[in-house]
Amino acid sequence: MHQDDIARRLQTTHWSVILQAKQGGTPEAASALSTLCETYWFPLYAYARRRGYLESDAQDLTQEFFGRLLEKNYLGSADPARGRFRGFLLTSFKNFLSKEREKARAQKRGGGQPPLSLDLAAGESRYAIMAVDSLTPEQVYDRQWAIDLLERVMARLQSEAASSKSDLWFASLKGWLLGDQKDRTYTETAQRLGTSEAAVKMAIHRMKKRYGQILREEIGATLEHMADIDDEIGDLFATFSG
Repeated sequence: MHQDDIARRLQTTHWSVILQAKQGGTPEAASALSTLCETYWFPLYAYARRRGYLESDAQDLTQEFFGRLLEKNYLGSADPARGRFRGFLLTSFKNFLSKEREKARAQKRGGGQPPLSLDLAAGESRYAIMAVDSLTPEQVYDRQWAIDLLERVMARLQSEAASSKSDLWFASLKGWLLGDQKDRTYTETAQRLGTSEAAVKMAIHRMKKRYGQILREEIGATLEHMADIDDEIGDLFATFSG
């Protein structure tokens, strides 16, 4: 799904989507809830794999969990006051694994559940390249949540650049965001873009500012209280220090 489509379908906080679906909701809420599932399934899949579940079992369990979430069976305990959306999903998944493992394994993947666009086969390829040997299942989950978040932020930034026909500028300057400018100087970049060094520095400054805004928007969507954004940013970036 295109990042612009995801952004449009997640206009409110994820908690708002969950609570609306819990209360009966609307087709729009159901669509947004489906998008939540498609966006956040992989950290849970990685968690299950790190817990020791085989690939096929982790696929079945992840699919079944989100299918039940869509059917609202797992929304009864949803309460923003209990914490962050990230924690709600993991706690709900843990409960699901402990109560429903055998039932989920016995069912055909996605059998009887609403269709989900989860690329479970690709999930195993992604998991295989993760360095998880020194991490707990919870740390794997949090780190992958953070990685996916940063990828969505960068994808949105790239989409905005494409919309404004500044793709070349984005490609030339994104290294300063990623810390991967490969020793290219401001002067060399300016020459490549046919502009001044001052213009390059200003563009980098604006890109970093917009990156920060998108980051806060993405994190804010997972929280009930916007005052928690800075704490959540700190917690997520801390996952890379372990």
